[in-house]
Amino acid sequence: MDWRTFLAAFSTLFLAEMGDKTQLAVFSLTAQSRAPLAVFLGASAALVTVTLIGVLFGGVVTDLVPPRYLRLGAGILFLVLGLYTIWEALGKAAAG
Repeated sequence: MDWRTFLAAFSTLFLAEMGDKTQLAVFSLTAQSRAPLAVFLGASAALVTVTLIGVLFGGVVTDLVPPRYLRLGAGILFLVLGLYTIWEALGKAAAG
């Protein structure tokens, strides 16, 4: 086990998921159902499945595309999404 990679993955995803819409959905489902164990198990299974898909897909993609291009593409995608989010927020602020 590469513990450095494990800790990098854990800390990155922990910080990325804190306060996002997934966590808000879990709050809402728990409050609505009053079944925290069922929500925890269902949400955990969903996150494990999504992560498994990402790992499998990432393994295939890295065999086809050099990591340098993957990092560049991911960076560009994050910039585009960030700019789009800012543009949407400014548009809503101007309208409202």
